[in-house]
Amino acid sequence: MAIIVNLDVMLAKRKMSLSELSEKVGITLANLSILKTNKAKAIRFSTLDLICKALDCQPSDILQYTES
Repeated sequence: MAIIVNLDVMLAKRKMSLSELSEKVGITLANLSILKTNKAKAIRFSTLDLICKALDCQPSDILQYTES
């Protein structure tokens, strides 16, 4: 089982760069990059909330569960 972070997909849909998202949510570019590349082990609900507000999306638009 795996959780996949589709942050890059939502950024493309919203035509927003990672650095622009970083500025809007106040999270470092390095930490967002870790999320984007699926290297994160966890995400805080507060962080997910900020990202969803900035991208005008639902958590399910960013996080995907797969059984692999």
